[in-house]
Amino acid sequence: MSVLLYRLGKFAYGKPWYVILGWLAVVAAVLGLLMANPVRLSNEVRIDGTPSQRVIDELAVSLPEASGGQGMLVFKPTAGARIDDRNVRSALLAAVDAVYRHDHVTDTRKALAAEVAKGESSPLLRAQAAVTQAAGRPASGKTPVPLQVDGLPVPGVVVSADGSTALMQFQFDMQTFELPAGTIASTVEAAERQAARGGIEVLPSASMMEIPEVIGVGEIVGVAVAAIVLLITLGSVVAAGLPLVIALVGVTVGVGGAFTLSTVFEIHSLAAVLALMLGLAVGIDYALFIVNRERRLILEDGLDAHEATGRAIGTAGSAVFFAGSTVIIALAGLLVVGITLLSTMALVAAATIAVAVLLVLTLLPALLGLVGERVCPTHTRRRAARQAAVAGHTRAARWGAGLVRHKYPALAAAFLIPAVLAVPAADMRMGLPSGASYNTGTPQRQSYDLVSDAFGPGYNGPLMIAVTSSAKERPLTPAALAAVAADLSDVKGAAAVSLAGMSGTGTTAILSLVPAGGPNDDATKDLVTALREKTVPAGAAHGAVIGITGFTALAIDVSDRLADVLPLYVATVLGLSLIVLLLVFRSFLVPVTATLGFLLTIGATFGVTTAVFEWGWLQGLIGLDATAPVVSLLPIIITGVLYGLAMDYQMFLVTSMREAHIHGADPTAATITGFARASSVVVAAATIMVSVFAGFVFNADPMIKQAGFALAAGILIDAFIIRMTLIPATMALAQEKAWWLPARLDRLLPDLDVEGDKLAQKIALPRSAAAQQHAAATTAAAKKADIAG
Repeated sequence: MSVLLYRLGKFAYGKPWYVILGWLAVVAAVLGLLMANPVRLSNEVRIDGTPSQRVIDELAVSLPEASGGQGMLVFKPTAGARIDDRNVRSALLAAVDAVYRHDHVTDTRKALAAEVAKGESSPLLRAQAAVTQAAGRPASGKTPVPLQVDGLPVPGVVVSADGSTALMQFQFDMQTFELPAGTIASTVEAAERQAARGGIEVLPSASMMEIPEVIGVGEIVGVAVAAIVLLITLGSVVAAGLPLVIALVGVTVGVGGAFTLSTVFEIHSLAAVLALMLGLAVGIDYALFIVNRERRLILEDGLDAHEATGRAIGTAGSAVFFAGSTVIIALAGLLVVGITLLSTMALVAAATIAVAVLLVLTLLPALLGLVGERVCPTHTRRRAARQAAVAGHTRAARWGAGLVRHKYPALAAAFLIPAVLAVPAADMRMGLPSGASYNTGTPQRQSYDLVSDAFGPGYNGPLMIAVTSSAKERPLTPAALAAVAADLSDVKGAAAVSLAGMSGTGTTAILSLVPAGGPNDDATKDLVTALREKTVPAGAAHGAVIGITGFTALAIDVSDRLADVLPLYVATVLGLSLIVLLLVFRSFLVPVTATLGFLLTIGATFGVTTAVFEWGWLQGLIGLDATAPVVSLLPIIITGVLYGLAMDYQMFLVTSMREAHIHGADPTAATITGFARASSVVVAAATIMVSVFAGFVFNADPMIKQAGFALAAGILIDAFIIRMTLIPATMALAQEKAWWLPARLDRLLPDLDVEGDKLAQKIALPRSAAAQQHAAATTAAAKKADIAG
């Protein structure tokens, strides 16, 4: 591997324009496709096979008008005005009419008028009367009143009991993510134009909001911080700019390529953001690792830039290849879950990582070929020469020696800190974001609070109860629907039950059940559980099959499904990655300690995330003032991503230790030498990743906000507590046993030569006087630490 990559690096450096023009052609192709095909992202959470999703799929056949995406608009007159004021009422009716006339909105008014014309012979009206009588009048003082025109109710529109607010619920003719671009925004604008005549403010629900911007001020600041870290680490504007170029090209090709397929496959907004975060962070980190190694070969070993680039790609490039492989393996493990949404996220992110690795191994050496010797300016070479005499006394070497001397306290601290941080994870609740998850002052939160105050929190997430005749061709009788409605009303936590619709054949009806609590309240989840345990089985006695769906039911099903598949996913990822680490390090202890350290990381990450987002601790630091459950998708996604990224640092750090050990250093010296060489780049890489991920914490979307926070916290914990403290202390404690592997297994395993030992044997590495002095000083420091320990 090292020899092959060495030749690739030398070729790209020597003939840079061949490689650069090839990548420019790829970028041009992606940009051309993006211009020809507009990007379509989704915020829908669809988990096939769950009870809620099965109900939606069945309704798409039996009652198509009820299977589309739901819209909800809140109308709030100016202070002191009421809905029944003449001007306000006129403007409200005009706004409602504009919505129903809009493209892709299902207009149920004509059908209702036809049923009313039938009088008592109307199956719909008879069913509605039966349900209303059986459900009884809700005890809540916030019971809304249907808006009426000429004695007929306006479908989907109710007015609060105090007349201060109106609520309109309607259906699109397809799921919201399938609607043509701009449909939702133009629907809201049509209502706003008419409502403005009566001084009415229109607030759409969270489900009606457009996809938030993927890149905002926070994300740009994160990248800017990464640029500053690169400049400090590499000491050259030219050298610092190369990783940024690689990262930007990587996300353009990776994320842009995924966007070109968004018209064919559903791409969730979180999938795009996840790929963007990983593409930026990994692209910068991997390029930093290569450039840092090339500069070290120039400054410490006296090589020219061409030879140093080839050897950097052959050695550090091998580590990058296998580090990227662990990230891709961790993401690909999501495919075993069998959930399309997660599979799409995994494939988009994994493809972006693969592109980043290819760019680092090909485009980066080509760019280094254009830069030439300028990658190490004269002042940098002079500073390196001055530091060579005291190489063993650098801050990194002193920290490594201190870890060796105080390995037992270091081990205790590295274990106890994440263990304590993990405590809140025992109280972690999972769910999907609702309007209550947004900050105060946002349209989503304002809409949620208005509905809660005027109608009750349950109106923000009513349950949809599908009632289908057991005999498929026999219509449901009013008595059967009344019995079902009565059963539903008797369940604790049900605030109101009403008939929302019925198929033309009368074989399927939709009941709307408004919970007493909000969408993410524990009481509402208990209500859904009780409905499924009691009411659904009882439906057979009434000649009906009952299915429950809606926001809360979907959230429960998603959480349960993901909780069920998480152990299988973790086992698959850990098993595959342990094999990769075994092949790379040829050791039992290193892969095992790496994995155990990660388990501490993931526990602490979810503990901190729970404390901030669910308990509300220190929210002011990240501009948050709303508590919310942990997004159901996050545990499995963050587990996979953090595992892959944690193994990156494991690879960079321990590969350097193994390289020193292979080249003759004793275990203690190898630990200190490897730590001194790799720790600075690991610190820089971790700081860059934390900066990039933290930039997404300030995104308005709760899912993106939580994902950015969890990844930033996880990297911070893993890099500085686990990889930079626990692992070196463990290596110092294990000594030679850290590299033990049975001789028979050692002979069977292929030699991947990540450290470049075969490359060094085939093409001898010339060592300058400065390099020899640097090595001698580092070895002396290692021996001193060994004696002190």
